[in-house]
Amino acid sequence: MIFGRRKRPHFWKRLREIVWPRAGIRRALIYITHRVRRLPGSPYSIAAGFACGVAVSFTPLLGFHFVLGALLAFVIGGNVIASAIGTAVGNPWTFPLIWAAIFWLGRVMLGYPEDTALPDQLTLSYIFDHTWDVFYPMLVGSLPTALATWLISFWPCYKAVARYQAHREARRARARERRAARRAAKAAAKTARAEAKGEQS
Repeated sequence: MIFGRRKRPHFWKRLREIVWPRAGIRRALIYITHRVRRLPGSPYSIAAGFACGVAVSFTPLLGFHFVLGALLAFVIGGNVIASAIGTAVGNPWTFPLIWAAIFWLGRVMLGYPEDTALPDQLTLSYIFDHTWDVFYPMLVGSLPTALATWLISFWPCYKAVARYQAHREARRARARERRAARRAAKAAAKTARAEAKGEQS
């Protein structure tokens, strides 16, 4: 594999890189931004796919985010790879905030008492063991949240991708013009040499 590691890092090191990238969170975000912009496809397909990945990250269906993001992106004509990148919004740093927000919103929408909160030691087993009290409100609260985050993430991504692709196409057009000018100059020089040689003879 070109530019691959000679020695593959072990599982725990790769997991640590996911939770806390060695290059830093800011640099990781910049890297993700470049990856999304350089994906092949139209601005709509890339932005729609990325937005699908972001949206499913705001659901409590942990473990199915990649699959759900890919299916949703496929249905609406989005880029599946972009949807996988978009799911990076859901990570160990953001999940506590996301779950607390959708839990609170779901209970408000269902008319539950407002003096209840998620337990301090929240685990997946607790969520599925208390489906009606925890998972169901989170699922209900995630629906409008996912729709809102889809819209919020789609437009900035669409504009960024469209601007990047337009800039790239303009750069390629300038490169084509320079190559055409060089070819024209070489052809003119060749013609001039041929004419000079004909006049001499």
